[in-house]
Amino acid sequence: MSDSTQKPGMHTRAEIFSEPETWKNCLDSLELTGELQTLRKSLPSEGEWIFVGCGSSYYLALIAAATWQLLTDEPARAIPASDILLFPKMLPRVCRPVLISRSGHTSEIIEAGNYLRSRKQPAVLAITCGIGTPIDREAERIIHLPQADEKSTVMTRSFTSMLLVLQLLAAERAGRSEFARGISGLSGQMQPRMQEIDATIRRLADERIFADYVFLGQGPFYGVAQEAMLKVKEMSSSYAQCFHTLEFRHGPKAIVSADTLVTFFLSESGFESELSVLREMKELGAATLVITNTATAAVRESADHLIELSLSVPEAARAAAAVIPGQLLGYYTGLRKGFDPDHPRNLTRVVMLASSSVGDSGRDSA
Repeated sequence: MSDSTQKPGMHTRAEIFSEPETWKNCLDSLELTGELQTLRKSLPSEGEWIFVGCGSSYYLALIAAATWQLLTDEPARAIPASDILLFPKMLPRVCRPVLISRSGHTSEIIEAGNYLRSRKQPAVLAITCGIGTPIDREAERIIHLPQADEKSTVMTRSFTSMLLVLQLLAAERAGRSEFARGISGLSGQMQPRMQEIDATIRRLADERIFADYVFLGQGPFYGVAQEAMLKVKEMSSSYAQCFHTLEFRHGPKAIVSADTLVTFFLSESGFESELSVLREMKELGAATLVITNTATAAVRESADHLIELSLSVPEAARAAAAVIPGQLLGYYTGLRKGFDPDHPRNLTRVVMLASSSVGDSGRDSA
């Protein structure tokens, strides 16, 4: 139960606004210890990278895997922990698993770690905000980010902080110094943007509640779109969907109406193609929210609501920043509908699974 003296969403709002500072604290701590540089030298060189998560951590894995492959040219993909348990033959014969769990108790993650060890393919790395949790036994190396943990149920700063650390590790492994500098400088660039982004999303949520929320992205921004979709579902109990931007044309656009908010995460790599989808959805009558780094006149013509990140960092390094508008949309929509975003309906911070073979573990709800 929520404390009656606590304002609804108090923790969630504070945690969203703390993200830039939390990123800096996490990265400064790792820089001080030299942990990522040491880790980079010890990582194996053979096999496919498999980023494993559940819920938000799986969507984080989608972005991390995309970034890893873009930067290192090494094969990488994301997989839900449940697929390792239910469809183990989908795993490559030689793989380098990376386990992702905010709490470190995620039951499917722990069971997947057990299975991988039994197959003599133990996880080479795990990342968590927990300390002294079961995940510590399931990987050869652990990155702990306790300063990124949250009091609220849904993942916000833990998601973006763990993502940035994995992206920075990819940059270190690939020797991509420009990308690494972009990750390190993201906090300072994003901090001054928070109030304006907050004001834009608040106006949008105050304006109306939509029957359907759709989120579109490509490449590393597909995972961003997935996470934004989940934030709106979790915090506002709204109907929300996610698609690859160009895939939305192949059937799903049938749902578009004036009661649909379509959010576009526009990339530079696929800009012209994604812009054509934006124009088409606007013509079909959808309300549109566009999140992009720099808006052209054509974007402004089709965007009912616009957020320009205006970040001077490489494209994939903007993913964590691009997640924040989706978090705020879930937060303000939840408040508008009378929910407490700190305590989403039907969710708890860790869910205990009766069917789990791991006695003291649970599953992150976000």
